[in-house]
Amino acid sequence: MGISDTPPSLDDRLARRIGEIRRQQGLTLDELAERAGISRATLSRIERGETSPTAHVLGGLCGVFGLTLSRLLMGVEETAPALMRADRAPLWEDPETGFRRTVIAPPMAGYAVEIIRGELPAGARIPYDRPPVMGLEHHVVVLSGTLLLTVGDETHRLGPGDCLRYRLTGSSGFGSPGPGPAVYLVIVRMPA
Repeated sequence: MGISDTPPSLDDRLARRIGEIRRQQGLTLDELAERAGISRATLSRIERGETSPTAHVLGGLCGVFGLTLSRLLMGVEETAPALMRADRAPLWEDPETGFRRTVIAPPMAGYAVEIIRGELPAGARIPYDRPPVMGLEHHVVVLSGTLLLTVGDETHRLGPGDCLRYRLTGSSGFGSPGPGPAVYLVIVRMPA
């Protein structure tokens, strides 16, 4: 096999990044797996790029690392273009639910806001056991479909044009009851 000019896939970059962050934080595979609530074997396969992590698994890893999913997927760019073209926006798809996550405004040094576009297929649900960053501010705006958004013990049914804002301090979850997908924006602001 020769040298390729093809850039690594998002899954390959994610696998490397999870291993790098784990080592930077001084965590063993066993420690990270236990804290994230996944098996050591699964974590090892993720880090080797043999399997793609689900949104739920990534949520657990983000909670341990103290990073938003965008910051885990991409890192924090020191410099980034002011204009993000739609055809260059990073897209990640959850292999378990089919959830599609597009980074509209990536994390960047000196900026506290990220903008994510989510598309959750009808019937899919993604639970998150804990926030990636305590007090993380979310503003969720539904573009189309119906979104069931759970924050703590309260579930909100949101339709097109509805916006819910909250700070993450516990569990949360996104669900799409159908009949079509729920398409929405999440404006994320890091706590001060």
